[in-house]
Amino acid sequence: MSLAGALLSGDVRALARAISLAEDRDPQASQLVAELQPHTGDAYLVGLTGAPGTGKSTLADALVKVIRDHRQTVGVIAVDPSSPYTGGAVLGDRIRMSRHTLDKGVFIRSMGARGHLGGLAAATREAIHLLDAYGRDVILVETVGVGQSELEISTICDTVVLVLMPESGDAVQSIKAGILEIADVFVINKTDLGGAEKTRRLIQDAIGLGPKQAWRPPIVMASAVKEEGIEPVWSAVLAHQAYLKDSGALADRRQQRLKQEVVALVADRAREEARQVLDGDTAVGRRLRENPNGKLNPYALAEEVLEQRAARGGS
Repeated sequence: MSLAGALLSGDVRALARAISLAEDRDPQASQLVAELQPHTGDAYLVGLTGAPGTGKSTLADALVKVIRDHRQTVGVIAVDPSSPYTGGAVLGDRIRMSRHTLDKGVFIRSMGARGHLGGLAAATREAIHLLDAYGRDVILVETVGVGQSELEISTICDTVVLVLMPESGDAVQSIKAGILEIADVFVINKTDLGGAEKTRRLIQDAIGLGPKQAWRPPIVMASAVKEEGIEPVWSAVLAHQAYLKDSGALADRRQQRLKQEVVALVADRAREEARQVLDGDTAVGRRLRENPNGKLNPYALAEEVLEQRAARGGS
């Protein structure tokens, strides 16, 4: 049986193998995703993002339990930061969710960001497609963390949950980073630490100062470690899902997601082709290597690379 056939039949080892191919950037992964594409589109994608230390992994673990109580299957993609020196990652999220290991209705995969910007891993999109084809009802995607550049989660998920922590400064930072616009649900986690109400008012005031929108993101208070307030978090996600479906925004959001994915794939391929031209035995590559002082015009070089690519494509 082919890898695609095994995955569609529910073979968890085939799913794990397919995601490993995606992580290794194996061309076979792209072919596999294309083959499985007709079997995707049914999973609901929920992103969990927020500053490091806000308890995203613990919240994901608690949400998995609630989702399973609702008799839905779930896949979790947890992205961890990678070492800039070795490229390795701790992948501690799987440890935090270890209680679900024996549940066949739960599949958890941790992956290192490996230097990919945006708070996700390069293989995240492929892993989502594979889990979708595998038949998961809900897919949770947990980011490395959130900052001014780590907003990619908003382009791949249906509902984005922004996790904040009281009295830590991350609530104010989130406003400065401009990520209020990507949050569909706010969760103030670790409410047992105190200061949660002050943080709630801060976020509420910030939402009020922003542009008027049809969907007003709810602010949910929770303590994931105590498993308090988790059901309201999931109810808020379901309310947003219902809003997207009723308003027709879900179809629009998924169309934009497809567009963003196509742009990302084209950019990745163009970047790799440009690197090959500059590293190869080409006129522009030789000129670059013969001028180690770096005084060449990068714009002119880029134009030359593009012209060479166009000429090669037309031949």
